[in-house]
Amino acid sequence: MVKRTHQEYEKDFYAWTIHNAQLLRKRKLEEIDIENIAEEIESMGKSEKRELINRLIALMAHLLKWKFQKVRRSKSWVLTIKNQRVELSDLLEESPSLKKEMEEKFKHAYERAIGMAAEQTGIDEEAFPKKPPFTIKECLKTSYLPD
Repeated sequence: MVKRTHQEYEKDFYAWTIHNAQLLRKRKLEEIDIENIAEEIESMGKSEKRELINRLIALMAHLLKWKFQKVRRSKSWVLTIKNQRVELSDLLEESPSLKKEMEEKFKHAYERAIGMAAEQTGIDEEAFPKKPPFTIKECLKTSYLPD
């Protein structure tokens, strides 16, 4: 039976998920595709982490745009900043252990945010500070907008 579930994994992922979920609920552990289930669970965790970092990058890019392109400030930027904060908050509420990941990747995310802000504004990357002009706490604070 394990061979069948592995073949389903290769040929029809959706069928494989349904079948293995049924086997788990029936407690037929000897029949489940353990290796691929473990791989998929790890993949789900990595996906959550990527989403968190990508949202942090988008948030910081908009904070940089806000700070360095004052004449172009818009309601759209405020809404994007607000939306990214809400989504980050939701992700951290659902998976509090991601906060550690966010802290560890903050500097890297900032470097990517510089690239995004430079691309979207036309401002040279070198014009942005090497170190973030805001903290994680400020990024997530609902009322914070850099001067």
